[in-house]
Amino acid sequence: MKSEDWIDPILAAWRQESRLRSLRPLPSGGGRVVRDGRPLINFSSNDYLDFLHRPELIEAARAATADCGVGSGASRLVTGDLAIHEELEATLARQKGYPAALVFGSGFLTNLGVITACVGRNDTVFADRLVHASILDAIRLSGAKLVRFRHNDAEDLGMRMTRDAVAGGRALIVTESVFSMDGDLAPLPAIAAVARAHDAMLLVDEAHATGVFGPSGHGLVAEHGLAGSVNLAMCTFSKALGSYGGAVACSATMRDWLINAARPFIYTTALPPGVCAASLAALHLLEREPGLGIELRRRAATFRRLLQEHGLGTGASESQIVPVVLGDNARTLEVSARLQEQGFLVTAIRPPTVPEGMARLRFSITLAHSEDDLERAARALRACLDAVGTAA
Repeated sequence: MKSEDWIDPILAAWRQESRLRSLRPLPSGGGRVVRDGRPLINFSSNDYLDFLHRPELIEAARAATADCGVGSGASRLVTGDLAIHEELEATLARQKGYPAALVFGSGFLTNLGVITACVGRNDTVFADRLVHASILDAIRLSGAKLVRFRHNDAEDLGMRMTRDAVAGGRALIVTESVFSMDGDLAPLPAIAAVARAHDAMLLVDEAHATGVFGPSGHGLVAEHGLAGSVNLAMCTFSKALGSYGGAVACSATMRDWLINAARPFIYTTALPPGVCAASLAALHLLEREPGLGIELRRRAATFRRLLQEHGLGTGASESQIVPVVLGDNARTLEVSARLQEQGFLVTAIRPPTVPEGMARLRFSITLAHSEDDLERAARALRACLDAVGTAA
């Protein structure tokens, strides 16, 4: 169609810049996958605790689906508010140390709903420079003034709040606790102190911390005892918890406000009961097996050490996310392809997901990875880098 002629030159430019993406289906996900008939050790999954195929989650989803059906049938405010939604929210709130919680259709929708409900045209959002795309999109949609502070720099945040806040408007600070592309940790106590000093709301995205950090995997907000200082602790069920959906832990007053003001909550069909049951089973597993996150972090530390012994940098990573920054898009794709030939699935992460010149291989360490897997992957990466002449 001639009305779509504008698309082709853009796609061609992206292809030339090694930025074009395409879908490649897998038979199933998790730590071991098959692509083109070949088994691969998957280092690109967010299934950090290897919950994706846990029998407890599968059986919980099966039972809830048999009892309640495959869907919820409506939005929560119509007839889609099921008992399983309320149980999931109550359990999450208790574990996170908050009075209440609210479930959304996904992590993206959670950030979109929370931010657009809390700020508007007369307000200011102070966001870490490296926050997720869902946060930036939500801020733009809200109409609030966006001020980006230096990554993990609470002092810069404080200075910008003094200088750049809209007079008379609300202020919201947003950061991730574990950053999804660099694997580093936010200085949450220092950021919370700035929020208190400026009477600002604070939203912490715990998508990659939930299940991995804190007591029984309850997150970095819980680890630092900051539930009383962080207004909104966002999390997802789709990463370490192996299921799907997003949520925010908050005060009872904030929950009431979001139910009435968060459009992605109001106008979205509620999550299916089977999905909620799987998420609830995952939360119960965290309580029964509280050492899972500790063991995962131990394996990630081992992998960082192995990479460093091979002369490779791992940036500021302190988590299960271990990046190896190569810079050039084409070289990053080449190394990724060579790793796949050796039996390792490590997706090349390129702009706009990361800044220009910061293309990388992002290793996601999971409990599906054995010590031998980690050792072989580190050796294979070094060999592939040597083969393409890429310094790292």
